[in-house]
Amino acid sequence: MDAQATDIAPALEKLRPQLLKFALLQLRNSAWAEDAVSETLLAALEKPQAFGRQSQLKTWLIGILKHKLVDQIRRNCRELSTTTEDDEQNFEDELFKEDGHWREVPPDWGDPEHSLRQVEFMKVLEACVDKLPGQQGRLFMMREWLELETEEICKTLQISPTNLWVMLHRARLRLRECLELNWFGHKEKTT
Repeated sequence: MDAQATDIAPALEKLRPQLLKFALLQLRNSAWAEDAVSETLLAALEKPQAFGRQSQLKTWLIGILKHKLVDQIRRNCRELSTTTEDDEQNFEDELFKEDGHWREVPPDWGDPEHSLRQVEFMKVLEACVDKLPGQQGRLFMMREWLELETEEICKTLQISPTNLWVMLHRARLRLRECLELNWFGHKEKTT
């Protein structure tokens, strides 16, 4: 290990739990997440000069980790869980009338930007994402957190763009319901 790698090694070890948490949210498999994080840290130690200190170390590592997560998903895509169309249809029937309107109009969420800045909200959001069915959660994370393009997600998971958009729509509906129950509704009860 060269001098630069030795210099950043303690900082990398401090960031490891945060990277692992991020990887677990995406992969939902502790062994795969550990592999992705280990590969990320190894890449950082092998080429510490690539960190030009133009961003924070954590930002640089997340960038590397995103690529390692995509590689991990590609390697293991056959083992990913899926949900049935019947499960999804029942869920949507609970939320919408036959004419497509909400059965119950969702409450006003107030100022969502303020909530995003709150650490507690992020914990609830992570828990809600974690409760999504495997494939939905993975697709949501790939699209919204890893910021992968539709074509890349479809190619990686071997699904059609239409299927992707339907599952993303369903994931967002589930997230909305979970946030209403566990964050926005909770806030109203405590005030």
